[in-house]
Parts: sequence; C-alpha cells; structure tokens
Amino acid sequence: MTIILLLVILVLLFMGAFFSACETAITVSSKAKFHHLAKEGDKRAVIIKDLQQKLGLVISVLLMCNTMINTGAVSLATALMINLVGQEGPAYASLIMGPLILVYAEVMPKMLALYSPERLLLTSAHFLSIMFKIFRPFNQVINVFARKTLSLFGIKTSAQDADHASLDELKGVIDLHKGPGQDVPHERAMLKSILDLGSVQVGEIMVHRKNVTMLNADEPLSIIVDQVLSCPFTRLPLWKGDPDNIIGIINAKALLRAVRSHPGDIDDLNIKNIASKPWFVPESTDLLDQLQAFRQRREHFSLVVDEYGVLMGIVTLEDILEEIVGDIADEHDITVKGVRPQADGSFIVDGSVTIRDLNRQFDWNLPDEPAATVAGLLLYQVRMIPEVGQTFMFYGFRFEILRRQRNQITLVKITPCLDPV
Repeated sequence: MTIILLLVILVLLFMGAFFSACETAITVSSKAKFHHLAKEGDKRAVIIKDLQQKLGLVISVLLMCNTMINTGAVSLATALMINLVGQEGPAYASLIMGPLILVYAEVMPKMLALYSPERLLLTSAHFLSIMFKIFRPFNQVINVFARKTLSLFGIKTSAQDADHASLDELKGVIDLHKGPGQDVPHERAMLKSILDLGSVQVGEIMVHRKNVTMLNADEPLSIIVDQVLSCPFTRLPLWKGDPDNIIGIINAKALLRAVRSHPGDIDDLNIKNIASKPWFVPESTDLLDQLQAFRQRREHFSLVVDEYGVLMGIVTLEDILEEIVGDIADEHDITVKGVRPQADGSFIVDGSVTIRDLNRQFDWNLPDEPAATVAGLLLYQVRMIPEVGQTFMFYGFRFEILRRQRNQITLVKITPCLDPV
C-alpha cells in the first residue's frame, strides 16, 4: 500500500509539473509562429492557435488542474505519513511535499518550458484541447464567482481576452529583432516608421514654404520657363498677386509640351491654362491618411495649410516614402548636408533638420512630439529665443547655439552626454 501511494504521489507531481510547464509555454510562446504553422496545415498548430485566442480561460484551466493535482498529492502524502509516523504525519508531509512541489512541480518545469515552449505545446496540443473542453465549464463558473467578488470592491473586469498584440508590444518585438548583416538596424527603423505613420502629421515632415520654389504668374512665360529649367523639381506652385494666393501647380513636362506645341511667341501663352488645380491639406493630417489620399487621387503633390488657411509648405509622396525607407536621392536632387559629425563626437546640425531624422540616423531618443525640428525643440524647451554661444543641456544632450538669423536658430552643435541630464 505504501509503495502504491508513493507511485501515485510521483505521478501527481509529474502531472503538476506538466501543467506548470504548459502554463508557462502558452504564455511565452510565439503567436506569429503558430499562425505561420497553422497556415502551412499543421493541425496541432491550429489547436494551439485557437487556445491562444482564449488565453485567459486556458491559463485558468491549467491553474485549476495544477491546484487540484498538488492538493491531491499533499493529501495523499499526509495520509501516508500518518500511517508511518502517527499524529505528526501532517507536519512531516508539509515539510517534504512543500519543497518537492516548489522545485519539481513549479520552478524546474517552468524553466524547461522557457527553452522550447513551441515544441512542448505542439507535442501536448491534443491532450490540452481535451482537458480544456472538460474543465472549461467548471472554470467558467469559478470565473463568474471571481468577477462577482471583484465587483464588490469596485473592480471591473472583462470576460473577453485580447486577441491581438498591442502596438507597443509590436514595436518591442521589432526592437528585439536580430539577424545577420549590417542592415538589421535599418530594417528595424523602416518597420517602426511604418507603424508610426498614423501618429505623424504632415506638418512634421513638410518642406517649409521658405524652402519651396514658387512661380509668379504675373511674370512673362519665358522667364517662368527659365525658372523651371533651372529648378530640380518637377512640380512647382504658381501664385498670383501674393505668395499665399496659390492658383495652380505647374508640371514641368506639361509646361514644356505646351511651349513646344505653341507656334508663336511663348509669352502669348496663358500660364493658368497649363497649371493644374492646387490641392490643399491641413497640417494636422497624419501620414497614413495622406498616403491613402495620394493613392486615391493619383497625385504626388499637395500644399499644406494651417488652421487659418495660411500656406505652410508642401508635402509629396516621396516625403512620406522617405519617412519609411530613409532619404531617396536621384540625379536631380540637391544634396544638403544638414548634419556634420565632428572628431570630438559632437555634431554640427542645421536648425531645420528634423528630430525624426536624427533619431533614425543615430538611434537617439529625442522627443519629436513638441516640435518637428532641432530649432523648434530648442525653442520649446528653453521658452525663449537664445543668443549665439548659449548652451543648454536636456534629454541627455548638450546643445550649443552656433548661429542665429534674426529670430531663427540656423546652426546648433549637439553633443551626446555620457550621463543623461
């Protein structure tokens, strides 16, 4: 009889270890991996994928089974020790079973499950499915009592489990992505940029109006043609009377076709007939909506205005794509080096360089919510227009004002600090 009780206790300890390992495995296993295996036709992966969608209930069932098994093992051990040593049996049973359950039925199986959670779940898929179907009704009753009890203390819980990973979790997975080659950091930056499209506004990436080449409709067409030919851009805003009064967009190809097909003096051409209708978008539009709008309208160019309708700048399809893949240069682009690394580890940065570009290029963590550019971040942080030579330290960087034109900060020296301030 004693040997039989010992064998039963050992079996219960093994079963408790199994359920503890499964509890850990189903928590830490990759949902993406099981999704991929399920698509390839693995029936076991389909079972585990279904269980992962009911993660809260599954863990509750595993905990309930584990608790029942451990309780049964302790009860049998108590009966066995009473038969062996008498009334002091319960004390000996507690002293023996406590460490055994803790080490061999809790800690050790959980450690083993961490090494290969997917293999454990695939091996146990059918058994776990059967156990879940058997104990699910009992577990649901227990969950109802638990929720009712919590509601007495004002704690509200939902019976439904989240069936998708949060955005922050997905970004964390991207940050942890590793692989061979030097392109991994660039791949991580691209993936995170795609996720950020919905939280970045066009006002943060637009080309400011002071850097936009615009054409005056009141000038002779011959002068306008010369301006277009000397400009590296294909599409240019056309204004009349006031630079804020944009009346159209000139496409260089359309202009040259009109000039070539006109038999007489090109100054006789009406530039308004060549221009296309301007498209205005608010600066608060996020990049994801703007990208979809570009696709729907089949256009690559839009004018950005503020809440008062004042022209702020332009945004193109290329600007949005560059937010994902980085700078795209072609043979007509004018290279402007806004960031110049120095031998002492510092960087000479133009005030118009965007915070997002710095973070992406150097893996920094400067905040880009309060301002889009380096100059804007400084103005936001110091709450004044700084003088040349002034130095500020925040966010773990040292900022020194090198040049200022009127009220605009045009050149800054940025030095990463060893100890963030």
